[in-house]
Amino acid sequence: MRLQSLVLGATALVATSAFLAPVPALAQDAKPYVIYLSNNFMGNDWRQQMIRVAEVSVAKGPLAGRVDLRVENVENKVEAQIASLNNMIRQQPDAILIDAASDSALNPTIKRACEAGIVVISFDQTVTEPCAYALGSDWNKIPAVMAEWMVEQLGGKGNVIVDRGLAGAPISAQLQGGYEAVLANYPDIKIVGYYNGDYALGPEQAGVAALLAANPQVDGILTQGYGSGAIQALLDAGRPAVPVIGFSYNVAALTCAQTEGAKCILGSNPAYLSSEAIKLAVQILDTGERPTERSVVVNGDFVTTTPFTSKLYPDANMLKIEVGVNAFPDSAPGLTLPITPDWVEITAAEASGTN
Repeated sequence: MRLQSLVLGATALVATSAFLAPVPALAQDAKPYVIYLSNNFMGNDWRQQMIRVAEVSVAKGPLAGRVDLRVENVENKVEAQIASLNNMIRQQPDAILIDAASDSALNPTIKRACEAGIVVISFDQTVTEPCAYALGSDWNKIPAVMAEWMVEQLGGKGNVIVDRGLAGAPISAQLQGGYEAVLANYPDIKIVGYYNGDYALGPEQAGVAALLAANPQVDGILTQGYGSGAIQALLDAGRPAVPVIGFSYNVAALTCAQTEGAKCILGSNPAYLSSEAIKLAVQILDTGERPTERSVVVNGDFVTTTPFTSKLYPDANMLKIEVGVNAFPDSAPGLTLPITPDWVEITAAEASGTN
């Protein structure tokens, strides 16, 4: 049984799902598609895994030999990514995939790529330019369900602290806004502090620790990253466990399962979004057909110590955290779960870079 089904179950793809069907292999002498992947940030485990699984995806399975993948990592500045994209456009590749530094600042550059006949797909941190396809998780559903879970754990009252994520990242603002929109319906829940976790364990732990020192009463923590850094900050401060929101890193699942009194909910944003973006690009290039919708939404499951039924999204699937089932002591702490789509076998070792 593969790790994906053990961890988070099948991931549903909606809107243009027909374009994610298996791609027929071309003749062996067919020229591979040149596809660039533009990534603006490498400072956390998710982005590093995202790059690794993209590279594995074109080396085996139905895409083996079909794609000349060229990855360009740039610093987390809009200007740096624009310069890199302009370079790519001059090379006239078949497609450009973008994990974006901004949802709108890249739009004029992306439009030039589209006008040059290049297929452009933004993924993870998606853009608003209409000519670019957008592939990502449901960032309306994820924060709403997790904030709703927090409200239930707190009984509708208490002090919470909120992670702003990574400065400038579109999803960070969407997550923060999603949390706040739900919490705003409960006047007895007060946000007493914010920090920037940068989707990285160190900044998360440091940010939470600073706010714990400044606030004698914290009843819940809404992170955009691991959650385990927040739990460690609580332990270091000698504070009791409180409900924590995080994302489905292996260390987060293990920490939630093994810390006495811990209550957690972990949302899923699979690192193999890059693989799905490559697959979609190849599908478009093979068929010459364009999806009728520009958005492809990935619906992942929620992993939690305390399953509940969401009133906002009744279809939200809850899986209880279990060591050996969806928390793995022998796997890398930063491994993002699930690790593989259903059309190519990506192993835990390949995803974590230990193969």
